[in-house]
Amino acid sequence: MNKIVNDFSITVGTKNGSGSSTANNTILRSIFKMGIPVSGKNLFPSNIQGLPTWYTIRVNKDGFVARREEHDIVIALNPDSFARDLASVRTGGAFFYADDIKQPVTRADIAAYPMPVKTIVKADANIPAEYRDLVSNMVYVGVLAQLINMDMEKVLAALTFHFKGKQKPIDMNFGAVKAGAEWAKANLEKKDPFYLEPMHKTDGLIMADGNTAAALGTIFGGVQFVGWYPITPATSIAEGLNEYLPQLRKREDGKHTYAVVQAEDELAALGMCVGAGWAGLRAMTSTSGPGVSLMTEFAGLAYYAEIPVVIWNVQRIGPSTGLPTRTTQGDLTFTHFIGHGDSTSIMMLPGDVYECFEFGWKALDVAERIQTPVFVMSDLDMGMNQWMSKPFEYPDTPMDRGKVFTEKELEEIKGNWGRYLDVDGDGIGYRTFPGNKHPMSSYFTRGTGHDPYAKYSEESSVYIENMQRLTRKQETAKQYVPAPVFHNTKGATVGIIAYGSTEAAILEAQYQLEKEHGIKSDFMRIRATPFTKEVDKFLAKYDQIFVVEMNRDGQMNQILLTEYPQFAANFKSVAYGDGLPASAKWVREGILAKYKKPAAKKAVSKKTAPAKKVAQKKAATKSKAKKK
Repeated sequence: MNKIVNDFSITVGTKNGSGSSTANNTILRSIFKMGIPVSGKNLFPSNIQGLPTWYTIRVNKDGFVARREEHDIVIALNPDSFARDLASVRTGGAFFYADDIKQPVTRADIAAYPMPVKTIVKADANIPAEYRDLVSNMVYVGVLAQLINMDMEKVLAALTFHFKGKQKPIDMNFGAVKAGAEWAKANLEKKDPFYLEPMHKTDGLIMADGNTAAALGTIFGGVQFVGWYPITPATSIAEGLNEYLPQLRKREDGKHTYAVVQAEDELAALGMCVGAGWAGLRAMTSTSGPGVSLMTEFAGLAYYAEIPVVIWNVQRIGPSTGLPTRTTQGDLTFTHFIGHGDSTSIMMLPGDVYECFEFGWKALDVAERIQTPVFVMSDLDMGMNQWMSKPFEYPDTPMDRGKVFTEKELEEIKGNWGRYLDVDGDGIGYRTFPGNKHPMSSYFTRGTGHDPYAKYSEESSVYIENMQRLTRKQETAKQYVPAPVFHNTKGATVGIIAYGSTEAAILEAQYQLEKEHGIKSDFMRIRATPFTKEVDKFLAKYDQIFVVEMNRDGQMNQILLTEYPQFAANFKSVAYGDGLPASAKWVREGILAKYKKPAAKKAVSKKTAPAKKVAQKKAATKSKAKKK
């Protein structure tokens, strides 16, 4: 049996609310601390307790950490999903299960390991009876650690991190881990090929989820007001803000420099933020698709009244309330055109945890520079799951408050200004903040028709001029939104376009397409709309461009078709939305299903080549004779 080292998946099947989260994260962080690239994804139901839940860990020495559809190691602790979990193990895989589940294990093509979880926990006098069910999860951590060679010192370090150095829970949980490992050492014979060996590929990296990163980035961007309403999977952004703002944004006199308000619903949440943005505060909210639907009216008002505000949309699968705990990229077209009448949103599309942090502060800059709502489109997979990342960096640029007149500047221009007057062709007018004491600083903020000086108007010509100016703002925005990221291949003949959390799956699929099928591709990950000049250049290079995304209808493809109709024949939508994070398998198979092999170039045969040369010489001789 050949060893498989640092390249396999682990799936844990339990019940929702069973307390397995600590155990699963301990496995994940232990592997990470061993220097091995790893990712973890939680697949949980939308009820509070009782239904089956799974946690999948991808270990890959080459850094491919997208969800893997094959199940190498499966740990089954839930009788309700036992048969399904057993059937999911690939041939040659390993199946760990609690021995009190009295269901048959009939497969001879896998390694099966029964674990006396309850017996081991009961034997430990240091575990109080009320904690046994929760701590029992640590037994499978120990058994697994023994059989795949997980470093126990790293397990202890992971528990220390999780419990923030509190010795009692650390000792109790680590005791269960050691008990499981000792039992496995004495009673189980290794029959599977999977092993861990230390590496150094995670040196200098951190592990974080996208929602926490977004909260920290927003704080570092100087947010002053947050209005929000709870909704999965965006709630933990607000929770992160409530955790870190008191630590990071307190004056020397003890007073806070921010306000976080839980509203009665999403409509009120954005309404508060729009009011705060109008008042000159840096304002943001976070929600998901159903919340964005309720926010549509205020989003349209903020667009037309030109009030800066940031809305984080951590997307979940719909329609309606859909599958609240599954991931998607299904709100793109809705958000792109959100509002009433003619409106186009600025969307920022983070592709990893680091960009969730970066776009946290950058979105506030763009919103104030362009004076408009900015939507940051994350998703459940990126927002709620743990990802490897380089450490976050404090913004090295000053806040961009955009075009704001001070009292001194108003005095210099004698107060001769218009709130919606475009003086330099970028489509953006100057604004003043409430509290400006210059007598000419005030203006009416209107969601109805208005002229450049904020005066009410229903004249058609005034409306057309205003809408044309708003269109110019979109062109200006291209200078400030993030440009795409490229992963190029020498000799590429096709292009791949994607955005958001699909990058990990696409990079792996890109590698497989070249290695297994000889298809070389350039991959452009779009990070914002409106599209920048880099997108223009990329689209002109290829006659086959695969647009990969996690939704049913190919929503990015639809937007590209609207913006670039001249390239319509080249776009090939690879769209798939089942609520699960993207995998390299469906990306690869989706591209192969639509790939058209380039026509072979006609080569001149050796037999006909001499005859062709003779004919060319005769023609040249006749030409010379005519000239004479």
